Parts: sequence; structure tokens; C-alpha cells
Amino acid sequence: MARRRKKLHRTIGRRPPLFELTAGVLCLDFVNTLDNRPTGEPKELLARYGDLVRFAEDTGILTPAQADRSFAWSEADPEEAQRVLRAAVELREAMYAVFSAVIAKRAVPASALALLNGYIQLAAKHLSLTPANGGFAWQYDSYGDSPGGFETMLWPIVRSAAELLASDNLPFVRTCSSETCQWFFLDTSKNHRRRWCSMKLCGNRAKVRNFYARQREG
Repeated sequence: MARRRKKLHRTIGRRPPLFELTAGVLCLDFVNTLDNRPTGEPKELLARYGDLVRFAEDTGILTPAQADRSFAWSEADPEEAQRVLRAAVELREAMYAVFSAVIAKRAVPASALALLNGYIQLAAKHLSLTPANGGFAWQYDSYGDSPGGFETMLWPIVRSAAELLASDNLPFVRTCSSETCQWFFLDTSKNHRRRWCSMKLCGNRAKVRNFYARQREG
């Protein structure tokens, strides 16, 4: 089993993306890692710590080399890896509660906002500016480059959520119109009338259903 894991983390950087990233914003793509929420039988896309690493790599949070090291560290300390996975899922659900309330124009649950704020404060302690490409870029210390840094991959996600919640784009956070999907996305369309998480996914299925419905009626 251990050999299989080692082979996995050595080849991860050469594999195709695992996640459908349709939201247009990192934090919303993260919330969408619980699929089929409205069906009563949701599908957990972060079932293992390795899934969290894959999400971080797919979204550019971790480089392939950093992802490889994260896999190696998780093998050396599986209990810590599981703790971080549980924390990630708890954070995701808090973010879901916050954005759901915003979309529905309800009061934001205090416990969910408190948890998110706790992560925002933690991440901010490790954030600094570094010279990059003739200018500057944000950088987190010990970011995916040292053992014990498992949790650092959550910090860019938290920052993304904070920036979106405090931005003028917040009113354009939407849910997919498919009753079995309802993924979040940021509607950046010209008239802000986007309905689907992706035309390739739910949008196309809706078009097919409508086509056959018209055929039956005709």
C-alpha cells in the first residue's frame, strides 16, 4: 500500500486535472468540492488528504513539486494529514454557510463567520510581500516547503473568500440553476444572467432535456 502511495505522489504532477473548476474564484471552487448537495446523497470530493492535495495542485496553490512533498509528509504523519483534512472540510462547510446566506439574503451564521475569521487571522500572520517580476507578490512563509506546513494550502482559499466577501463582486455570486447541482460561481457575464455552473456540464444537459421535451410536444 505504501509503495502505491509513493508512486501516486511521484506521478501526480503529470496527471490531468482531477477537479472541475467552473466557479471563476478559488474559494467557490473549494466550496464546490461537495457535489450533489441538493440530492440528499452528496458526493464528497475531498474524501482523502490526497484529494485536498490534488485540489491545491489543480488550482495552482501548490506546484507539482510541493504536492509531491505534501504526499510524502502525509505518509510520514498520517494523523496530522487527517486532522488537516477534517479542518479543510469544516472550513469548506463554514464558507458554504456564509455564501449561502449571502445569496439568500439571510443573516450570516455567527459560528460560520467566526470560524472563517479565525482562519483569516491565522493566514494573515504568515503573509508577506516578496519581490517578483519587477514588482511584488504575496507570499506565505513555509508555504508547502517544510514539514508541518500541511495547513498552509488552506490560506490562499481563505484569503480568496475574504477578498470576495469584501468586494463589489459579492452580489454576483450565484448558484447553478440545476436543481441537482447548485454549485456556486461568480457571474462575470456582460448582463449578469449566467444560469449554469458550466454550459459544458449542467447547461448542456438542460439544453438536451429541453430539446427532447419539445420533440415530445411536437
